[in-house]
Parts: sequence; C-alpha cells; structure tokens
Amino acid sequence: QVHLLESGGGSVQTGGSLRLSCTAPGFNWGRCGMAWYRQADGKQREWVSSINTAGGTTYADSVKGRFTISKDKAKDTMYLQMNSLKPEDTAMYSCNTRGSSLCPYVNWGQGTQVTVSS
Repeated sequence: QVHLLESGGGSVQTGGSLRLSCTAPGFNWGRCGMAWYRQADGKQREWVSSINTAGGTTYADSVKGRFTISKDKAKDTMYLQMNSLKPEDTAMYSCNTRGSSLCPYVNWGQGTQVTVSS
C-alpha cells in the first residue's frame, strides 16, 4: 500500500512562494498520474494540478501561470512550485491519483497547510 507524505507548507505573505513535496514510496509512476488537491476551511476539496505518466501537466484556472507541477520518479516525489501566492490559496494541500477506475485513490496523507496572509 502506498503511503503519501506531503511537506513544504508554511505561512507566507501575499506574493510569496512555496514548494510542496509529495513523497510516495512504491508508487507506480509509470502506470498512474498524480495530482495536487487543496481544501480550504469550510469548503470541499478541489483539484489543483495533475501530471500524467508522460509528464504532461494540467492546472486549474485559478493557479495557471503561478503554480508548476513536476515529478522526480527516481526520488518517488512530486512537487508543486507555488509562486505569486494569494490569500485565496490558503488551504490544506494533499496529493493523490486522479481517482480514475484505472488508478483509484490511495490512502490520503495528512496534507500540508499553506497559509497566505495579506
């Protein structure tokens, strides 16, 4: 069973940057893509960005141009570089698959908190 571990969150001011990491030892990077999600207080979890097995990337409109997703298969790690952060980016960030029938969700990790102050 894959165990996801997110890290890199913190508190920054508007316009600041953070780089999140998602470590997934044993994950089959060649079979499934991965994604970042976030959940703000009182709101549902929302998809942020995905990276497929070939390295292709997609982003939610709200983060396009500011966030960059990447992965290092040798390190079993996926990253999310977040620049030009805004208060509305404040949330708990988690990683997982896209939850498809071919690549269902694995157990969710604890996530990493990102707080952006104005």
